[in-house]
Amino acid sequence: MDILEQISKNVIEGKLEGIQELTRSALNQGQDPQAILNQSLMVGMQYVGEQFKIGEMFVPEVLRSARAMQSAMDLLRPELVESGAAMMGKVLIGTVQGDLHDIGKNLVGIMCEGAGFEVRDLGRDISPEAFAAQVEEFQPDVLGLSALLTTTMREMEHTLKALEKAGLRERVRVMIGGAPITQEFSDSIGADGYASNAVSAAELAKRLCDAA
Repeated sequence: MDILEQISKNVIEGKLEGIQELTRSALNQGQDPQAILNQSLMVGMQYVGEQFKIGEMFVPEVLRSARAMQSAMDLLRPELVESGAAMMGKVLIGTVQGDLHDIGKNLVGIMCEGAGFEVRDLGRDISPEAFAAQVEEFQPDVLGLSALLTTTMREMEHTLKALEKAGLRERVRVMIGGAPITQEFSDSIGADGYASNAVSAAELAKRLCDAA
């Protein structure tokens, strides 16, 4: 098994202990940072995503895999920037105002990073105005909004209105998700897409970028 396969295996098995050492060794061997991302980390997370989608892996296992990938990305990210590697695009994510849930949102961020996006995670309880300000500053291709409570769903609509008020709505594709969210709700507030889980969200982000 070559070193890229070993890194991929560590992602799938969620092994934090060895993955940084393997990633560092791959870089020291002269492996291209983009190849490490595409041929090991992304391959591993894609497998995890597929297994999660069919119910063969569950959230705790996916989180372990995600943490392993993040650990490797901490080493890889500066190398990717230095090498001028092309990213898929930029994704800005956050949980809407009044909502403190973030596990699903964190998974979306990791899955998007695994798909080759540059991701900025704003965290939880983010106001519509703060989202708009970050869209202007970060200039993402996709904005991902998360809500886990029926009482905070409407903040998604308020965020879209804040983008319109700031003249930013046409600059970014908006995808939404969370336990109470449906495609019907997404359509009703004028979002560009809805994803029911983190794997679907990463796939949706790709489609939205392709369609831009």
